[in-house]
Amino acid sequence: MRGTMASDPTTARAFWITGAGQSEVRDEALASPRAGEVLVETLFSGVSRGTETLVFQGRVPPSEYRRMRCPHQAGDFPAPVKYGYSNVGRARGGAHAGRAVFCLFPHQTAYVVLERALVPVPDGVPPGRAVLGANMETALNALWDARVRAGDRVSVVGAGVVGCLVAFLAARVPGTHVELVDVLPARAAVAAALGASFATPGTANAGRDVVFHASGRAEGVRTALSLAADDAAIVELSWYGDAEVPLPLGADFHVRRLTLRSSQVGTVSPEARPRFTHRSRLELALSLLRDDRLDCLIDGETPFDALPAALAELALQGGLCRRVRY
Repeated sequence: MRGTMASDPTTARAFWITGAGQSEVRDEALASPRAGEVLVETLFSGVSRGTETLVFQGRVPPSEYRRMRCPHQAGDFPAPVKYGYSNVGRARGGAHAGRAVFCLFPHQTAYVVLERALVPVPDGVPPGRAVLGANMETALNALWDARVRAGDRVSVVGAGVVGCLVAFLAARVPGTHVELVDVLPARAAVAAALGASFATPGTANAGRDVVFHASGRAEGVRTALSLAADDAAIVELSWYGDAEVPLPLGADFHVRRLTLRSSQVGTVSPEARPRFTHRSRLELALSLLRDDRLDCLIDGETPFDALPAALAELALQGGLCRRVRY
């Protein structure tokens, strides 16, 4: 990652959501870095098909405009807004000069940020895989929230990127049996690569000690509730934007003493808060990407200039991580 660098750019190109289902690439002026700031040239970024798709569709409810802001967002919801949080680039100065760094920054060819906002990509993690860092952080936080124990029977409903990463982490806990549940039979190969078994909703095992839900669909929540053992916890990872989700909380929900627990990456899990900060959690998440099997979670790559057309297409279809190349 080290070498001779060109002169500092004075302009950059950034991806903006301009309205519901509309976007464009804009030119932006770059200021020279001040004390404590660093210029970063982007190598890759990643598209979140969950949250980012909802933002693209204009489905952030007004009550969440403040809470849903990402660290380096520009503009305001619903639009125009520059949104994104999975950027891997090369630092052009500071303590990490010449190194690959991860930043919670939107899709942009170059940018200037405070040096403390950058986390070095660990040795052994290719920059192209490091775009999974934000999703891995979400999965790690969820594992803490769920308090998965050795020997637990764990189901993960929804084999998107976050669900797959939760299954990957849970399968590393000694003695666990982890089943990834999805409506797409093709996800069986991904589950096997990550060390989990696979089932469709109609064939999934019940009586599970911990169930994670990450499908983003109401049907998935109902499946998750049906798979839980008595006294088990169902950890909800999906965010539905402005959609209302009906839940079957009648019937046997109370007599089985089920717990429906939310997990959200904006705060460090209370289970880990005594030891971890946001930064140290992200550092750990990036280090957990030292596994070649995780490359199966990147199912396509798009040139940056083609991102407006690509995001419109991605909003209409499921999939895993779409990597953007600069």
